[in-house]
Amino acid sequence: MLCIDILQDLLADDYIVEVEKSKYKLHMQGKELIGTFHRKSNGKNSFIPEEGGDPIFVAERNSSHAMNNDKVRIMCFAKRKNKEKEGEVVEILERANDTFVGTLEVTKSYAFLVTENRTLANDIFIPKEKLKGGKTGDKAIVKVMEWPDKAKNPIGQVIDILGRAGDNTTEMHAILAEFGLPYIYPKAVEKAADKISDVIPEDEIAKREDFRHITTFTIDPKDAKDFDDALSIRPLKEGLWEVGVHIADVTHYVKEGGMIDKEGEKRATSVYLVDRTIPMLPERLSNYICSLRPYEEKLTFSVIFDINEKGEIKKSRIVHTVIKSDRRFTYEEAQHTIETGEGDFKEEILTMDKIAKALREKRFAQGAINFDRYEVKFEIDEKGKPINVYFKESKDANKLVEEFMLLANRTVAEKIGKVPKGKKAKVLPYRIHDLPDPEKLDNLSQFIARFGYKIRTSGSKMDVSKSINHLLDDVHGKKEENLIETVSIRAMQKARYSVHNIGHYGLAFEYYTHFTSPIRRYPDMMVHRLVTKYMDGGRSVSENKYEDLCDHCSNMEQTAASAERASIKYKQVEFMMDKIGQTYDGVISGVTEWGLYVELNENKCEGMIPIRDLDDDYYEFDEKNYCLRGRRKNRVYSLGDAITIKVARANLEKKQLDFALVE
Repeated sequence: MLCIDILQDLLADDYIVEVEKSKYKLHMQGKELIGTFHRKSNGKNSFIPEEGGDPIFVAERNSSHAMNNDKVRIMCFAKRKNKEKEGEVVEILERANDTFVGTLEVTKSYAFLVTENRTLANDIFIPKEKLKGGKTGDKAIVKVMEWPDKAKNPIGQVIDILGRAGDNTTEMHAILAEFGLPYIYPKAVEKAADKISDVIPEDEIAKREDFRHITTFTIDPKDAKDFDDALSIRPLKEGLWEVGVHIADVTHYVKEGGMIDKEGEKRATSVYLVDRTIPMLPERLSNYICSLRPYEEKLTFSVIFDINEKGEIKKSRIVHTVIKSDRRFTYEEAQHTIETGEGDFKEEILTMDKIAKALREKRFAQGAINFDRYEVKFEIDEKGKPINVYFKESKDANKLVEEFMLLANRTVAEKIGKVPKGKKAKVLPYRIHDLPDPEKLDNLSQFIARFGYKIRTSGSKMDVSKSINHLLDDVHGKKEENLIETVSIRAMQKARYSVHNIGHYGLAFEYYTHFTSPIRRYPDMMVHRLVTKYMDGGRSVSENKYEDLCDHCSNMEQTAASAERASIKYKQVEFMMDKIGQTYDGVISGVTEWGLYVELNENKCEGMIPIRDLDDDYYEFDEKNYCLRGRRKNRVYSLGDAITIKVARANLEKKQLDFALVE
């Protein structure tokens, strides 16, 4: 027995490893590993091995000035009894990021960039001659040139001055730069776009199906300029309609491999910040030539359906077309017609609404998940200052457009992806969405049980998604609705692009792609090109090349979403700046080891109560149950609890609101 105990101790302290049951060998200490370095401004750096395994602690003195997300080689130290694994960086293999955004502090002979980046504990030293005219209080982008062994601070040079800190445009550009996104459009690419003719030659029209005399309209947000999609409708016979989903034919104008295409591919998506759009394509294309503006002839790529009012599709085809929109509706105008039965093209809109509702019902019957979230929007004055918060809800007019876009995307994916048994489908970027993570589903199930709800965590895809829908219906209108939706969304995987189709779980589609927004998404441009090529009898393209492009587009989509969130956060903090000391009711929207996040009911702004301010007890974080629990008095703060706070601090630089608890 003693022998076994000793072996267990040696195993626990990493001196030996168990190669197979009851067989051990000496663990070669000092072994080298390759992986990713994670820098923390509090000095608690960690290293994540490439081949998997637990994180390894790297003290600042052993970090060799590695930066956050650098690929490094480390040497592991011999493990000390009951201490965490530790190592030191012996080589930096690949720098992840060498540019930082911050505010300049300039003295007579040198300067520093003070960063708000939580991963860089040290300010960046800038020699006077590398300042590019920057002054104290300017926001700047700085590239780290070197970090000498003995130096406390990295040394950098200014790449660009963004403007004065606190100025709205400067701050929005700083957010983009922080995420490595472009904030200006290259002049050369704009010039190339300016050369593109807006005249449609007659021989081009002759090659296409002509929809110019069929009732066609666009429905978009009131501030939209890039109209990607239009809808046409005409009766075929009693109860049967021809509905056309017409999408801007962007790739007719943007040639593969050209300057505009390369810039679009790099950006991969338009970015929608609170007060501006950073377009994927030059504005001449996105807002003028390709935009399906009313009363103008436009080239489109269309999916045409023969469909009845029950949403049953009798026939569909994908064709290149030419259209002329008769009317540009805002969502509000189309909604008014749906609600009152009055307005321009009322028959057409009411018919399409009826078909869309039938399609939607079918989709939910198949097990699609119904996340109906509202968006928080700011009303902004001409200086970019937020003066009001409002909530944007998805109404019938939004859902009408959404259903036909989903139908078009699905139809295109099926046309290419669905092939007879034994045949291989040609390569296409799909929009895929995996099943929820089983562990996260279990957590969700345990969490909602506290509110008296249940979901299925096993069974068929359909069983699980139907029970999630049932849950979402049950919480509708209840005070915990938003919270349970948020936790449910966290249990879901993220949708992404891939040439390997596994279907779209959230929509309950076996085949789905993105075809309907080529002005603002690069995958849609790829799909347009490939569908055109395959319709002309072309051969399949390289799977690997397109999978890499899919990965790039998925990553850029995530980055753009993070920048969008950061811009909303900035406006929230700015909006609350003059409300310090005011009291609000809210709900606990996040629980972490460093504090409680609270979302205010009135305006959905989110702030944090730091754990150090909960000073009536020692609180421990219970990850499983999303709560903080007091050790002595057993008081519990849980996700979803109602809570009253007062606004304590608003730090614009850090995009951070601090709240204090009101007992």
